[in-house]
Order: sequence, then C-alpha cells, then structure tokens
Amino acid sequence: MFSIEHEFDATVVTLVDEGKAPLQEDVIITSFEECVTVVQYDPRTDREMSVTLSISQMQDLVAAVNLPEGLYRRED
Repeated sequence: MFSIEHEFDATVVTLVDEGKAPLQEDVIITSFEECVTVVQYDPRTDREMSVTLSISQMQDLVAAVNLPEGLYRRED
C-alpha cells in the first residue's frame, strides 16, 4: 500500500509494507525540485535513516529497476 501527498514544495510518497511478517518500517520518499530523499525508521538504532539522491540518480534508479545485470549509461 502507498500514499501520495502533494505539499507546497515537494511530493511525498509513503510506502507501507503489507503481508506476512516480518514487515519492514514505512519508507517515506520526498521529491523536491533538486533532489529526492528516502527515509526509514530503524528500530535497532531508534533513529531515522536518510539517503539523498540527485534527480539524475533517481532517474537512473527508475531505469535500472527493469534491466538485467550490466553497466549502463542513461541518455537524455
């Protein structure tokens, strides 16, 4: 399950893990004009972990999801 919210300066997508246990914590992806952040709570450390991707890195990730193993360069 996921939700999409449009805020003033960003789009926020929240991914909720469903199904059989063990389940993972929610993942919150916030897309700004210049970057994308991915945040997930880590119960082992009791902290939120965050990764920031450039828009180019995010576009590469989206392209990579359905490709076989290999080295690629995305052309605009």
